[in-house]
Amino acid sequence: MPLSSRVPDIGALELLLAVARLGSVGRAAAELGVSQPAASARIRGMERQIGVALLERSPRGSRPTEAGLLVVEWARNVVEAAQALDAGIDALRGRRDARLVVVASLTVAEYLMPGWLLALNEVSPDTAVTLRTANSADVAAHVLAGDADLGFVEGSGTPPGLAGAVVAADRLVVVVAPEHPWARRRGPVTATELAATPLVLREPGSGTREVLDQALAPHGGTAPPRLELASSTALKAAAMTGAGPVCLSELAVVEELATRRLVAVPVEGLDLHRPLRAVWPVGRRPAGPARLLLGLTREPVRRG
Repeated sequence: MPLSSRVPDIGALELLLAVARLGSVGRAAAELGVSQPAASARIRGMERQIGVALLERSPRGSRPTEAGLLVVEWARNVVEAAQALDAGIDALRGRRDARLVVVASLTVAEYLMPGWLLALNEVSPDTAVTLRTANSADVAAHVLAGDADLGFVEGSGTPPGLAGAVVAADRLVVVVAPEHPWARRRGPVTATELAATPLVLREPGSGTREVLDQALAPHGGTAPPRLELASSTALKAAAMTGAGPVCLSELAVVEELATRRLVAVPVEGLDLHRPLRAVWPVGRRPAGPARLLLGLTREPVRRG
């Protein structure tokens, strides 16, 4: 059954209890951080609402009337219950704010997320983080379903239903084993030649595949792949064993290019730059640890 309009709000009851305990509207107002005129007006408003006088006022202070003593006792139970509720809600929020679930594309998870999470741990060591990996299409689905507080995707745009912010820039590179004919070419591979060549590629739904397919569309489209693999590690291994040219994130091949286990092949007439984005549902801006992590992505990534 809904409460009647005669029941005062919790703030008014807290004020009445403070007056009864301190014997003065002025002292009660000071304790609660309000002005004395505002406190007096609130007491008068509560008396009108209830329909009885609650305080006897004199030059020496204020004390409850006979009816006021009854209301004070009832109010004490209500305020104590409200304080218990407040403490419980605070505990629930604390537990929620101490957890962060992130789902990220494989490139972001492997090459950028470790530095971001290290920085998060330094500023919020009590936050327990769960990191899940998926291709960009699945990241978007998880975030839309509410399975994660924050997502990170690769690709040319923000997935439908999500808002986002660019957190890093990346570039795809074509790499081959040192023994591959393209490694010894004097000139670059053309975009049309790359489009006609069966490549070792990431699976459909990955941000890497999406960017490459869009870039090659004006040049005849991507040829049927020689292999489709689901991770950068597998792609690199395939390239090093001579399976064919591979297109993957520049972040993933820094060490292999430096040690000449793979060779980068220049491609003429093709822009393979892409943004990396943090994403969240439209209308629900990240809060708590998710907002903190989002801010940290703007800072330089630490590498071990």
